[in-house]
Amino acid sequence: MVSTRTTFTLDEEIAKKAQLLGINVSAAARQGVTDAVEAAMALSDRLAYLEHPEVEDHDWTNAESWGSR
Repeated sequence: MVSTRTTFTLDEEIAKKAQLLGINVSAAARQGVTDAVEAAMALSDRLAYLEHPEVEDHDWTNAESWGSR
């Protein structure tokens, strides 16, 4: 995975507490951004589904498989 460098602002008190507790701020930030992206993608998928919900396909019994089972 290729990484990119970025900068963000962190409240000074939180930064001090993180340092005292031995928290890796970079790792915590990466995880926080990852969680936020996953949540946004899930919401986007849900909204797309609500806009275009699945409908029953009456032709399903005629569907063919593309490979061995």
